[in-house]
Amino acid sequence: MSLGASSLDSVLRQSLATHLAPFAPADGQPPAAHLPGAVAHEPQGHADDGADDARGGHRAVFISDLHLGTPGCQAQALLEFLKAHPCDTLYLIGDIVDGWQLRKRWFWPQTHNDVVQKLLRRARKGCRIVFVPGNHDEFARGFVGHSFGGIEVQAEAVHTTADGRRLWVIHGDAFDGVIQCARWLAIVGDELYEFTLKLNRHLNRVRARLGLPYWSLSAYLKHKVKKAVNYVSDFERAVASEARRRGFDGVVCGHIHRAEMRSIDGTLYCNDGDWVESRSALVEHRDGRLELVHWQASSFETVRAGSRKPQRVDA
Repeated sequence: MSLGASSLDSVLRQSLATHLAPFAPADGQPPAAHLPGAVAHEPQGHADDGADDARGGHRAVFISDLHLGTPGCQAQALLEFLKAHPCDTLYLIGDIVDGWQLRKRWFWPQTHNDVVQKLLRRARKGCRIVFVPGNHDEFARGFVGHSFGGIEVQAEAVHTTADGRRLWVIHGDAFDGVIQCARWLAIVGDELYEFTLKLNRHLNRVRARLGLPYWSLSAYLKHKVKKAVNYVSDFERAVASEARRRGFDGVVCGHIHRAEMRSIDGTLYCNDGDWVESRSALVEHRDGRLELVHWQASSFETVRAGSRKPQRVDA
């Protein structure tokens, strides 16, 4: 089923208003009045200058875990990244809108609206956009098979690279034992994560005044706490194993907020990271080469993942 861009507001806002009714903001206005697309305009500082045209850019771009609707979402950096990286196909791999946090407090600044408008404009200009919902925007899973304003909603996707590799595209929460077996624990963990991000924002304001680069406290803890390291490793191996069992050459996912690209037992594992901490994405070049890109906020320079070269795995 395909819905034209003109019907995006009425359908998407109505459906979200139904699911997000408890989110009503303090000003008493209905949630729909605050939803993406409520005010159509060009994002400030991101005028339509042709950067959204699919031609001349990457063959594909994969991003996930934007967490629009939370203070932690680095929407301005994302807008800069999108402007600098036009593509033929854009995959939005889950947790694009954070319904968990919006249930507690309505937060939707103009930059978050700008991100949605930019995505819709990119779809209008010929970029294929595929949205695979995650656990934080699971309400969208009720619309799998539909197309909103040119954005396709799919439970999962298959992407074939220019050099013939078949990649399974999923969010990844199905391989998270905490999400599947103890949802209440996942919600508690999400609260602790949000608290860590809040501390991190204050810390980085101080670092910025001192001329120091961005630093992620939660990423540091993930690398230092043994159980967190084991959790990430188990997740990566489980996802890669299932992709291999299904006959794919690799998998692209998100969910755990850790950008990574490596071969696991002969299967290419790619995690595109997030736009809360790492500001990272996976891109496919015209020749099929895959590369992780880390974006420097308020800059048009890209920094490759560590000192590693972009990795390729031939089927």
